[in-house]
Amino acid sequence: MISDSFSVSRRNALRLLAGGAASGLAAGLPASPASAAARVWSVTGRAATSLKPFDDTLKRFMQARTIPHASLAVVRKGKLVLARGYNWTADTSFAAGPTSLFRVASLSKPVTAAAVLKLAQDGKLSLSAKVAPLLGLSTTADPRLAAVTVTHLLQHLGGWDSEVSGDPMFRDRVIAAALGVPLPITQAQIITHTSGLRLDHAPGTTYAYSNYGYLLLQKIIEKASGVSYASYVQSKVLTPLKIKRMTLGSTAKSLRKSGETPYFSQYTGKSVIDTSDSVVPFPYGGFNLENMAAHGGWLATAADLAKFTTLFDAAGVLTSASISKAFAKPSIGVNSDGWYYGLGWQVRPVTGGRNTWHTGSLAGTSTLMVRRYDGLSWVVLFDQRDDASGLNYGDIDAQLHTAANSVKSWPTTNLFSTYGL
Repeated sequence: MISDSFSVSRRNALRLLAGGAASGLAAGLPASPASAAARVWSVTGRAATSLKPFDDTLKRFMQARTIPHASLAVVRKGKLVLARGYNWTADTSFAAGPTSLFRVASLSKPVTAAAVLKLAQDGKLSLSAKVAPLLGLSTTADPRLAAVTVTHLLQHLGGWDSEVSGDPMFRDRVIAAALGVPLPITQAQIITHTSGLRLDHAPGTTYAYSNYGYLLLQKIIEKASGVSYASYVQSKVLTPLKIKRMTLGSTAKSLRKSGETPYFSQYTGKSVIDTSDSVVPFPYGGFNLENMAAHGGWLATAADLAKFTTLFDAAGVLTSASISKAFAKPSIGVNSDGWYYGLGWQVRPVTGGRNTWHTGSLAGTSTLMVRRYDGLSWVVLFDQRDDASGLNYGDIDAQLHTAANSVKSWPTTNLFSTYGL
């Protein structure tokens, strides 16, 4: 998720998390706060001696990539056993902790999918409903748009392919020019422009990761519920889990929330959130976070999202039937090594059950949320996704599995109540 001229692909997810290529970005204004030599390592939150492998993993990973801040939460069998903040910085004005807010990028998608499942469960929406009549979309440019269903959007089978035509959520200048409107563009303008283009694939025939599809899901949630997207998610999905801190983020640095981490990137770009053409650090105007609400706009603490993972452990907010739908195999799109994209989650069947997960990536953000077959879950949030080392940020996935597998004794305490969850 970088720029108008650089669309990321979930088919190349590891490369995306590495933040390697950066076509269309201006060099300069490096946002790293200090050289590695000047940085100090600090950790916040309750330590657990037996869980030191997680602490060691975060330290190695962050120091190798000069990542300033991170937060990690680990759940075992429904209990929060670890919630910590990690800091590798010389700037003492902010220290990440268990309750620090981070942009979570595409970890927003499982949240949106849960809201859609809740609406369907309550009889307010059919997952097989056709999207175009539901939202009043014109099918003149491509009659195939009439065949796109809610399920297609959830499973990235709607027919939009960023590798073919670019990601509309990162084409602000192109869309503004095409419509003859000033920046910042609105969600409605993105939909108007994109509905006027042909689909890249026939609906239901090709898996192609689509942020735009989740923008349409936001509008469907609002249409079906009669309230704003954020209001519905907070009242029907988050509040029943006692999650109160999660909120939609803002692009501008001046609108940073209390307790929200700063964001860092090597790259700069021209602002798309005003008409100034100012060159800005990419996390603060190189994209429009407000337009990304349902696919990448939430702020959360790692502990909040760790609690969210428990929603899928047993019937509660969602029924067992709804949970099964979330992880069901799609009609098409199962990868050669067995994983597939369900309703808002990546899914891999394994001996003893299934592993489910999602990654997130924006300039200034790299995130991972994992639910494992054996009752372990974790969420890790970083405030950087690229640096001069060129190291892969996707490596954190295997490293956290290794850390979990090396734990010999697990705490029995539950820290959820410590953080109001």
